[in-house]
Amino acid sequence: MTRYGFHASHEQISPRQLLADVQHAERAGFQMAMCSDHFSPWSQRQGHSAFAWSWLGAALATTDLTFGAVSAPGQRYHPAVIAQAIGTLGTMFPGRFWVALGSGEAGNEHITGDRWPAKEVRTRRLEECVDVIRRLLEGEEVSHDGLVTVDRARLWDVPDPRPRLVGPAVSLASASRVAAWSEGMVTVNQPLEDLRKRVDAYREAGGAGPLALQVHLAWAPTEQEAEQIAHEQWRSNVFSEPIPWDLETPEAFDAVSEDVTVEKVRTVVDISSDLGRHCERLAEYASLDFDEIYLHHVGQSQERFLDAFGEHVIPQLKEG
Repeated sequence: MTRYGFHASHEQISPRQLLADVQHAERAGFQMAMCSDHFSPWSQRQGHSAFAWSWLGAALATTDLTFGAVSAPGQRYHPAVIAQAIGTLGTMFPGRFWVALGSGEAGNEHITGDRWPAKEVRTRRLEECVDVIRRLLEGEEVSHDGLVTVDRARLWDVPDPRPRLVGPAVSLASASRVAAWSEGMVTVNQPLEDLRKRVDAYREAGGAGPLALQVHLAWAPTEQEAEQIAHEQWRSNVFSEPIPWDLETPEAFDAVSEDVTVEKVRTVVDISSDLGRHCERLAEYASLDFDEIYLHHVGQSQERFLDAFGEHVIPQLKEG
């Protein structure tokens, strides 16, 4: 049966408020949560981007939810440092944490001043990092000399069980490629047929483990307000690759999204004032065999969304 969770958007909400929001989500009936690990937001209008790893410790300690995080080792983070962060949360909160490891975006990684590699190089660097991280989490001493360098690293607190290493995938090619190493896949809402193809590509390439979906949505009591929320907060996120990979600053994202329409935002955000329509759409996603669906209301205020979906949507989905 599909489980439903809350996506905590560090790019849009201050860490103190976001901690209160995830606690509210648990009280409202959400079963789990996830977040992404950004250094910068996608837009100046979003205006936040706290350190996810500090927040995760507080969130895990003050709720009983399971948590996932999407992070990118290799440039901003050395893989041994990420392994230590994963291992620490896994040791403190056994069985309650997983991490999706991606190749990153320049908007977060350019801060090191290092050259931003081509996509294929970033993907190979990620695969090296995954191998290093997995070996460290299994208690090995690791040395490695490649696109990343590791010298006699060892974790002194090894988590049991080891947190799952999940593959984030948006394209068909990435869904097939992460299948070689991942223990589950997470993707984002797209047209149903496109999502079906990504699920099939992952499974046909040998991918195992749970399937997770992050759904960007906007709800408000009126359609006009729901559209306004989505357009104001998420119009910088409508672009296909390589734009989201390669732009370096929120100002750049704001510049390229200046003329984006509400209709364009609707292609990436499920916008409706009708809770029944949201429920139908989420049930359609669940029918594609997603084990976990994380709801991301793209507004900066979460209270009305959490109460409305907790009372009227989540219970109906669980019954279905």
